[in-house]
Amino acid sequence: MTAQRDDMEVLIITGLSGAGKTQAVNCLEDLGYFCVDNLPPALVSKFTELSSQVEGKKQRVAFVIDARGGRFFHDLAAALEDMQRSGIRFQILFLEASEEVLIRRFKESRRKHPLAPAGDIVEAIRAEKEMLQELRGRANMIIDTSAISVRQLKEELIRLFGEDEKGGMMSVTCLSFGYKLGLPMDADLVMDVRFLPNPNYEPALHRLTGQHPAVKEYVLESPLTRTFLRRYLNMLKYLLPYYVKEGKTHMVIAMGCTGGQHRSVVLAEYLGEHLRRQGYRVVIKHRDVERYHAEGTGFE
Repeated sequence: MTAQRDDMEVLIITGLSGAGKTQAVNCLEDLGYFCVDNLPPALVSKFTELSSQVEGKKQRVAFVIDARGGRFFHDLAAALEDMQRSGIRFQILFLEASEEVLIRRFKESRRKHPLAPAGDIVEAIRAEKEMLQELRGRANMIIDTSAISVRQLKEELIRLFGEDEKGGMMSVTCLSFGYKLGLPMDADLVMDVRFLPNPNYEPALHRLTGQHPAVKEYVLESPLTRTFLRRYLNMLKYLLPYYVKEGKTHMVIAMGCTGGQHRSVVLAEYLGEHLRRQGYRVVIKHRDVERYHAEGTGFE
């Protein structure tokens, strides 16, 4: 087995056109990566070999490889195998967004899709998804940019790739969401917690969120919740080290209730704090809380 080299860190940036790869490159350059856009995959190994010969601190390089490579794109699998044989560490970051969002972005920017210079955008997006399906399955990190701003994408990338004292530990996003508004596309593990007692039916709690102490107490004091958490946390304690062993550097663990306002919020907060105490880098996100506040509608 080839020994892993610590003098080189390679990031492959890929994903759907219009999902934010350009913004990702700009951020990564600020973080000290040497970025190369639209590099033919066959040149990846040669480029990394040249970069590894530079003396000094560890080299951090990022390559954007996507559908623009045309027929050369299919050389990527061989290039990744070459890096593995050479002991070069690499990660794959995959950026995606919903079909509706991608269509809107292309119309607003008036850019042409690389697979449809004069054709149907919808068909091009679907063809690109099919083309990248295998690579998405190999990705270490998947970020869905459908509902986030450029600033939020930058914050996520800084969290993932900014060097800190816990740089070797896997990062975990604990995400709450509401099934009414659809599943989160980038979740690795999804838990449906709609079986737990629902604060929505308590008049005093109805318009509060799971971040309020009264709602937290209501949810967490239930014997059913306590039993569930004990078993679920034991499962994660068993699973997460194996994901780390397989090279996964980022996990999205999603908790879903009906509206994403009460139960899922409480459990995402609880889970995040528990994993943080275990040494993981944790970000807690509540996808749908602000949406309900803005709309002023019923919650659960």
